[in-house]
Amino acid sequence: MIHVSFQGERGAYSEAAARAFFYEEIETIPLTTFTEVLENTSKDKTQYAILPVENSLEGSVGESYDLLYSTSLNAIGEIYHRIEHCLIGIGKLDQIDTVYSHPQALGQCRKFIQEHNMKTIPAYDTAGSIKNVKELKKENCAGIASKDAAEIYEMPIISDNVADNLNNYTRFLILSKTNSHETGNDKTSIIFSIKHEPGSLYKIIENFHKNNVNLTKIESRPTKVNTWEYNFYVDFEGHKNDPKISEILEKIKQKTLFMKVLGSYPSAKLN
Repeated sequence: MIHVSFQGERGAYSEAAARAFFYEEIETIPLTTFTEVLENTSKDKTQYAILPVENSLEGSVGESYDLLYSTSLNAIGEIYHRIEHCLIGIGKLDQIDTVYSHPQALGQCRKFIQEHNMKTIPAYDTAGSIKNVKELKKENCAGIASKDAAEIYEMPIISDNVADNLNNYTRFLILSKTNSHETGNDKTSIIFSIKHEPGSLYKIIENFHKNNVNLTKIESRPTKVNTWEYNFYVDFEGHKNDPKISEILEKIKQKTLFMKVLGSYPSAKLN
């Protein structure tokens, strides 16, 4: 049996994404923080960890990117999981004045929340917010989470499809101590830092242009060591074992202060 650690309570989107990624029965292990999720796999308590890294509406998950910098685990897969938010609680819609959920979910449902003049209270997890609302037993309080969470906690769905944009996906990375084999349709993720001087980033990026390699994402995060210094997170098409890609990585390494290959893995498609 495959064991996968995820952040949140039962019914979290991370758990649903994990089940969708693996084509066999798995045992999911809920944990409170992203740090615990990665540590659980690092300590061999689970074989895999799943981490949300970006959402199509709200952008990148900063905490996840910061943890990718320090983890010893490898990215071995990715999945784009459709997010379908529901307002869940025991009251009627016109009774609800307070809504709980993860900050990303609250941001994704901003218009609905503002239209109904609801006060928002951040929770550490979408499914966890439903657990809290059930314990509160107040008709004026509701949570935003998935239909799975409503079923698990046996709570009524007040309104479904409450996100501002129904074309709402979160990208998750699957991490492990193992590596993925080349498939011919792969993506590689790297992290690097460079000198704070003109042209530094261009000298890195031009390697991809010269070799006709498609960049699919570039993200910067503060190093949290020196003010206004950044780590860059780059995803691009190709596998690190491909001779062309390995040559690019070697050239990049020579022009960076730090470089880490997070992993190569099969590219996922939007479902």
